[in-house]
Amino acid sequence: MKFTKSIREEDVKRDWILIDAKDKVFGRIITEIATILRGKHKPYYTPHVDCGDYVVVINADKVKFSTSKKLEDKYYKHTGYFGNLKEETVEKLLNNNPEKLFKLATRGMLPKTKLGRKMLKKLKVYAGENHPHTAQVKGN
Repeated sequence: MKFTKSIREEDVKRDWILIDAKDKVFGRIITEIATILRGKHKPYYTPHVDCGDYVVVINADKVKFSTSKKLEDKYYKHTGYFGNLKEETVEKLLNNNPEKLFKLATRGMLPKTKLGRKMLKKLKVYAGENHPHTAQVKGN
């Protein structure tokens, strides 16, 4: 009888992957990022182990949206006080803080546990071309 062997946290080899978001569709990039952060692209994927890679996204402010989602989609937060439900449109987030927009969208595709929060810490988003991770990213 054969058994499937689960990988341990110590045995995971992590890479740094650079994604250029310029003129790419937002939802498709987020899906790709979430897959890489979870480690589902690796042959030894194990759901209860963080086996994903680091992701560096550049040109986050130059991403494209299909249809009119830029104006229609909203992100909500609540301050804790009565009647203080705050909403921000995607367009406003993209103009003011594209890093936050990418983190919020990716967080929605990751597990809502300690493991998901740990995975999200491996996402690095930058609005421009420059980033401080040139030493880690292969091919740069």
